Amino acid sequence: MKTIRKFSVASLLFLSLFTVVTVSCSEENEPPTAQEIQNNDHQNAKTQFINVKGNSFAYRILGKEGGTPLVMLPGLGGSMDDWDPAITDGLAQKYKVIIFDNRGVASSKGTTPNSIQEMADDAVDFIQALNLNKVNIMGFSMGGFVAQRVVLTHPSLINKVILTGTGPKGAIGLSDLPGIIAGTAGLSPEESFLKFGFTQSAESIAAGKAAYTRIQRRTTDRDLPLTDASSGAQLTAVLNWAQPDANALTELKNIKNPVLIVHGENDLPVSVQNAKNMAQNLEHAELLIFPDSGHASFFQNHEKFVAKATEFLGK
Repeated sequence: MKTIRKFSVASLLFLSLFTVVTVSCSEENEPPTAQEIQNNDHQNAKTQFINVKGNSFAYRILGKEGGTPLVMLPGLGGSMDDWDPAITDGLAQKYKVIIFDNRGVASSKGTTPNSIQEMADDAVDFIQALNLNKVNIMGFSMGGFVAQRVVLTHPSLINKVILTGTGPKGAIGLSDLPGIIAGTAGLSPEESFLKFGFTQSAESIAAGKAAYTRIQRRTTDRDLPLTDASSGAQLTAVLNWAQPDANALTELKNIKNPVLIVHGENDLPVSVQNAKNMAQNLEHAELLIFPDSGHASFFQNHEKFVAKATEFLGK
């Protein structure tokens, strides 16, 4: 579980597989022009850097200026370039979308924390460094763990929450992750992506291949790949989160913000029962389960997801 080989596979699962990148980024803390913000999309958004408590964090802004921004938190091994553009660009049609690399991840500097709470603290520091007083947050998988800790520890900073492919502390099935990762050994990056995020049906596989292609369309100014040390720290954090916690669901009842929970019926690493359990213990929760869909259900069903998320954020 702690070998470099398995850490590297964990990174590949979310397409952190580009070892040659060309980075031409803006100066640290240089504010984007109104024209840049207005016309940014996933493929062309300029990478910027901001100092967060002594570390340089990489981020990009997509979509429109104004309104409550949506800050997106990626999954294990994920960076800015691992989001499906169908999701980011779809949401950016209505909202200002901010994607970033947390401390030590990909193009951001510093040491990657090995705990979810520290990752949440860093995410809060990043949001505050941008002088944002209120944001919506969206977390995918590990990013959903981080999002839960952000809203629990800083509820006044958060407006609404979207959780995709994620679960509470002690999430059912999550402790099996090392075995699932080992099962992808010998597969190509695309095959790993499909096995981990989609089902075996022809429809799901076709959707997965389309998402894989979309994710790779950005060819310039791509993010740096995660290091083995960063991937290892993340995996440690996730496996610690997977440890049983009898109070996890009770703690979720402290979240009073509106929450949209999105899950695939056939999610391999995080059982759909986790989504149902969270929905039952959150006071203001909506639950959307996609049939014949895996861990990356919102990539597969991107049009329906964007429509639902846009409706949820606009209420």
